[in-house]
Parts: sequence; C-alpha cells; structure tokens
Amino acid sequence: RGAGTEGRGGRRPTAEEGQNAGPREREPGPRMGGRGWASMPLDLVFIIDSSRSVRPLEFTKVKTFVSRIIDTLDIGAADTRVALVNYASTVKIEFQLQTYSDKQSLKQAVARITPLSTGTMSGLAIQTAMDEAFTVQAGARGPTSSIPKVAIIVTDGRPQDQVNEVAARARASGIELYAVGVDRADMESLKMMASEPLEEHVFYVETYGVIEKLSSRFQETFCALDPCALGTHQCQHVCVSDGEGRHHCECSQGYTLNADKKTCTAIDKCALGTHGCEHICVNDRTGSYHCECLEGYILNEDRKTCSARDKCAVGAHGCQHICVNDRDGSHHCECYEGYTLNEDKKTCSVQNKCVLGTHGCQHVCVSDGAASYHCDCFPGYTLNEDKKTCSAIEEARRLISTEDACGCEATLAYQEKVSSYLQRLNTKHILSRRFSKLQVNEYGQVHR
Repeated sequence: RGAGTEGRGGRRPTAEEGQNAGPREREPGPRMGGRGWASMPLDLVFIIDSSRSVRPLEFTKVKTFVSRIIDTLDIGAADTRVALVNYASTVKIEFQLQTYSDKQSLKQAVARITPLSTGTMSGLAIQTAMDEAFTVQAGARGPTSSIPKVAIIVTDGRPQDQVNEVAARARASGIELYAVGVDRADMESLKMMASEPLEEHVFYVETYGVIEKLSSRFQETFCALDPCALGTHQCQHVCVSDGEGRHHCECSQGYTLNADKKTCTAIDKCALGTHGCEHICVNDRTGSYHCECLEGYILNEDRKTCSARDKCAVGAHGCQHICVNDRDGSHHCECYEGYTLNEDKKTCSVQNKCVLGTHGCQHVCVSDGAASYHCDCFPGYTLNEDKKTCSAIEEARRLISTEDACGCEATLAYQEKVSSYLQRLNTKHILSRRFSKLQVNEYGQVHR
C-alpha cells in the first residue's frame, strides 16, 4: 500500500478541517450508517508522544482520543488488531497487535499508560514500530494478507532525530502513516512522516483539548464504504453488498459471471437442453433464445413447435418441371413425360425426343437414344432429302399385278420394272432440284 489510499474509500479530513472540526455524537462500536459503511479490518499501531512537553492532563486527552478511535472499530482477531507504542527519548511498546482482542481490554490498557517524560525521538519510535510491532510474531497479518497496515503518530514537538529516511522506509514496507500535530508540532516534520496525499494524512489541532474531535474524522477514514451504494463496484450487471465494505458481483438471468468476477457472458440456453424447441434452438445476444423450424416447416403460435408447410405452393421448391409435396413436410421434383430428372434432383433432361412431338417427322419418328432420333416413312413412301418428309411411289403401286406375282418370271419382271421406275424417279428428282437452282434474269440468261 505504501502511500496509497485505495481500498478504503471515503474523503479524509484535511489539516484545516481537523482544526475546525466539531464534535460528532456517535455510539461506540461497529455500525452501519446511512451512507452504507462499516469498520474495515486493520493492523493499527498508535505511536504516542509522551515527552516532557506533554502535560499529564494533555496526555489524558491523547488517551481519550485513542480510546474513541477504538470505539469506532470492529475489534477482534479476524477484524482490527491494535498495538500502542509509547515514546519520548526512549521507546516502549505498551501492547502488541495480538495482545488484546476486545474493546474493553484495549481501552483499559490504554488508560493504564503513563508518560515517559523525556525527549522526542519520533524517528526511533517509527523504526521500532516497523521492526517490532508490524511483525507476524507480534500479531500482524502476513504479506499475503490484504489487511492494511496503518500507523497514527501523535506529537506536539519537533523530532530530535531524523524521521525523513525512516518514515520513507516504513511507507515503502507497506505501512500507511498518519501524522497528527498538536500545539507546537512542526508542520514540515509532520509532512515528512505522513503518506501521500498529504492533505489526507496530515492533521493539526491547536490544543490537546480539541484532539478528541479528530476521532470522528478517523472513523470516516477507517470505515469501509459500500461500493454498491457508491457505484464504484465495477460490476457489469448486479452488485451485492456483503457487509463490512465487502461486495460481490452477480449477473442478470441468462448470464454467467466471468473469471474476472465482474463481467458477464450470456449463457448458452440451447446447450442446456431446456429450451423446448421442437426443431432448432438459436441463442440470441441478449442471453435469451428463440426457436426455428427445419426447411419445409413453419413455427406455430406457441413459438416452439413446427408444422409442415406446402413448399410447392409458395414457389420455393426450385423444381424445373413439377413439385410434389411429401407427407413429412418436405417435397421432391419430377419431370414431364419424355424427360428424366438430373442428379441435382431439380432440373430435367430430354429422355425421348420422339415423344415430345417436336421431331418434325411427317410419318414416323424413331428414337435412337436419350436425345437423338431419325424419321421414317409409311410403306409405299420414300423419305425425301430433308430427312423429314415422304413422297408416294404411285407407279410402283400400278405395276403390282396379281398374275405377275404368281410366277417367278412375273416376279422378276416386276422387280425390274420397279427398279427401273425408281431409277427414273430419282433422276427426275435430281434434275428437278438442279433446275430449281437455276435462275433466269430479265435478259433470259440463266444464273446459278
């Protein structure tokens, strides 16, 4: 802690405020005030000047001042422990931190203290407190403890030894030093002894007659302010006061406390398995969740269960030809006659072009596979060069004779006649096509 003041909260009195402080009526013992505070645990050592400049009545005022501060604290082995170092030219430890664990015994021990009535060796007193009072053997909490180590030195004169270096070592060791000056006390010496900030650690009163008034100021100094009430807790969601200045953080419903014990993270309610969603649970950023349905289903009014929907009707099926709804709320695609469904289960390819009726064959369409075909003609017709249309063989029909068909000679004659006819017919057809390609101009000239 050194010269630091973090961890106790509250505004400490300045030197001027200590001078003008009025008495405050407070019931002795620990209390929770309207501002939300309670005494915090301390290892507290009083270092009291009892040199000859302090008259007996004035020394009694100092002891009353110490007793009133003890009244404001929670005393106990687990709470505040108090020791007292009496000094002048010599130093005497009146009692250690572990000697008394109740207020009554402490106050009685303070009342029995007598002045040493010699010089003012403030540096020696601080060194003794550091070496002998703030030790684990004497009752101080160890270095791993978070209990503050605090010393209050009261003097009315100028130190007769060097206090600057020894006070610096004490502060560096973790002792927080408060300096209270009375009457002829040297203000510069008080500042050399006290921790920073000086305005919170240096006090001055003109006479011992008003020193008791500072006890209420130290009550505020050593109280543990409730960070939940002050808003200094740094809890992301909820601050819960545990009393005696302690608190802990909690999170709103649907969140869990992180390892830093201050911030919160949304709980994965879907992972908990208590969501009640029939199909899909989706976590939201707010720590809550909502239900969704599988493809082909819609969420019901209860926002948890799902009903199958007609995807074919809403046009979201992606089928190229036909969409067919299935009973489980899904669907499948089918193709028109003459087509087959592709591997993507949505698009279709031609299976038999003849079936489609787009082949253009005049007579007969013959399928050659999934996507090819050729045209053919009825008996008595021949396929034209366009491979689609047919022409009748009229002369061949007239040559057919029942008599000729009865004999071999007639059959041979029939075959020759048909063959001759087909040859002439083919020649005529070729000449006709060639002639159609010739063009005659206006001068009677023929051009190809």
